[in-house]
Amino acid sequence: MATFSAVTRQHILAAIAEYDDRGAENFLGVYGFTRSIRETLEHEGREYDAKAVLGVAHRHATGRAATADELAGGKVDAVSILRKRGFEASGPVSAAPAPPERARRAAAPKARTTTPRATTRRAPEPEKPAPVCPTCFMTLPATGICDSCG
Repeated sequence: MATFSAVTRQHILAAIAEYDDRGAENFLGVYGFTRSIRETLEHEGREYDAKAVLGVAHRHATGRAATADELAGGKVDAVSILRKRGFEASGPVSAAPAPPERARRAAAPKARTTTPRATTRRAPEPEKPAPVCPTCFMTLPATGICDSCG
């Protein structure tokens, strides 16, 4: 199944340019699409097959064209994807299922009742080196008087 998150406006414009260069019938034939009257894309006064353009835009984005089978039967809503990328597309738009109540409540922003406290964490102080006897180089006890040298 093809995902279209990588398809940008530039990829769609490249597919439209290829559509114009090849001509409608040749473009559809090369990529295995049939002419769709129901879902169309309008760009600069010209009308294009929305699913075919989106399938080829997928090729420009990922290196693999989305097939007609992947776009058929309402699996992918080409019109919505094209509209999200800023194009004028028309045709049947499938309604997305409503999220469950639990997901809606979890996604809703929660109001803050208190102001957050500024929490600044101090860096731990480095450990001080233990004092050393200058004569025998032994670590001095807490009294500061060397047990060996006195």
